[in-house]
Amino acid sequence: MKKSITTTTKFRTGDEVVVIAGRDLGKKGTLQKIFKNNNKAIVNGINIVKKHTKPNPQAGETGGIVEKEAVIDLSNIAIWNSKKKKADRISFKLDGDKKIRIYSSDKAEI
Repeated sequence: MKKSITTTTKFRTGDEVVVIAGRDLGKKGTLQKIFKNNNKAIVNGINIVKKHTKPNPQAGETGGIVEKEAVIDLSNIAIWNSKKKKADRISFKLDGDKKIRIYSSDKAEI
């Protein structure tokens, strides 16, 4: 019996991130979707793969080679700190009963 492990992520959809490992090292993009159950995400313009599709005349789709974004592991991306112009970590600060995300380097709010 396989257990499903869900983890919380510090990233949110719409964050600007930079790739810190892999073939797209140094590229920036925005998070489109996060898959919490397997720690992966889809980033706009990152990890582009070519997919061969068959034509489907009933749906009006033409066949051919389509380029699309594939998932990338969350450990290979970091949030982009626009003030410092570099990748940064995310930490949290409690403000009353609210939990606020901040950059680890300069403690500025995200």
